[in-house]
Amino acid sequence: MRYAKRGRLRFTSHRDFSRAFERAVFRARVPMAYSSGFNPHPRISYAGAAPTGSASEAEYLEIALARVCDAAEVHAQLDEALPPGLDVLEVVPSAGGALAERLEASVWEIRLAGVASAAAEEAVRRFLATEEVLVERMTKKGLRTFDSRGAVLRLAVTDGEAGPGSSGSSEPCAILHMVLRHDTPAVRPDDILAGLREIAGLDIAAAPVQQRTAQGPIDPDAGTVGDPLAPDRDAVAHP
Repeated sequence: MRYAKRGRLRFTSHRDFSRAFERAVFRARVPMAYSSGFNPHPRISYAGAAPTGSASEAEYLEIALARVCDAAEVHAQLDEALPPGLDVLEVVPSAGGALAERLEASVWEIRLAGVASAAAEEAVRRFLATEEVLVERMTKKGLRTFDSRGAVLRLAVTDGEAGPGSSGSSEPCAILHMVLRHDTPAVRPDDILAGLREIAGLDIAAAPVQQRTAQGPIDPDAGTVGDPLAPDRDAVAHP
């Protein structure tokens, strides 16, 4: 299943979404399969969830059903039961195998209001020319230092519009387009921004707007990210 986090709902945490989704499953009367034991839970597996505060058009999960159901009906029932902004985009029967193993990289778009594209391009040039860019992030195990450069498969800048500034004139807005490999530890867009500040002193005053546009397997020849549900669609089309 592919779903989206949009608008204000991008601020929901993974735990918030999982609670909302389980309630939606109950309201939609989807015939879920449950785990065994004294405290059974619906069999739902989440894969590659986006950080809190990030919008996404490419979130994925797997559910196990107690009986065979029509995918289109499950799609409609769950989408109706979820609040606007948490939107089910596609439901397909699984062809088998672990969905999480197909999620090898993500495509991100980061809007930097108040940052000129020329300044962002220079920072990106210096970042890509550096073999290793160390950043720090607080984790559950304390402050951790790791390389933000190694996970970057592609990083480019385009010019956007952030709207009128305080003076009434249009503010600059640089848009970063990046493809990040799912390494361990996971490198997030915030880590790339920290790396750009570290290596080039890029000044990012306003809160960046982050959106994941795709997530899936890496095409090593093209350096692009593919569709993780393609094998499942192929299995339905050619049983």
